[in-house]
Amino acid sequence: MSDSAQIHLKPRRIRVVCWASAIALVVVFGLVATSLTGPTGNGYGTFQRGDQFAMVGLGVFGALAVLLFTRPRVEADARGVRVRNVIGSYELPWEVVRGVRFDRGAPWASLELHDDDLLPMVALQAADKEFAVEGVRALRRLHQEHLAALAGGAGPR
Repeated sequence: MSDSAQIHLKPRRIRVVCWASAIALVVVFGLVATSLTGPTGNGYGTFQRGDQFAMVGLGVFGALAVLLFTRPRVEADARGVRVRNVIGSYELPWEVVRGVRFDRGAPWASLELHDDDLLPMVALQAADKEFAVEGVRALRRLHQEHLAALAGGAGPR
C-alpha cells in the first residue's frame, strides 16, 4: 500500500451557503443597528450607541455560529482516518473500521465500526452529489488496500 495516498475532503455546497448566510447576517444586523436611534416609543427609554454596538456584536456572533458548519472535514491515509464534524473530532486507525457507508436517503456518509457504532462524516454530504460519492469511493479504496495489506501479511512465512 502506498504511503503517499492521502485524501482531504471538505463539503462544498454547505460552505458556500454558510459564508453567504454569515455575510447576510452581519449586514442585516448592521442595518438594524443603524436604525436603532431615538426613543423606544412612548416610554422614557432611548436607543444609544451601546445598543447599536450590541446589535452588530449579535450579528457577528450569529455569523460565527453559522460558520461552525464549515468546520467538517475528512482526512485519510494508509494509517487511518481523521473525521472532524461540527462538534467533535475523531482519529481512527483502519483496524477499527468495518466499512464506509453512504445509505440511500442518508444526509451524509458514515463509518461503520467493528463495535457496531456508526460515526457520521458530515463532510461527505448528499447535497454535494458526485463529489461526495467520489469521496466515499476513495475512502473505500483506502480501506480495501488496508484490508488487502493485512491479508497479505497474515500468510505463513
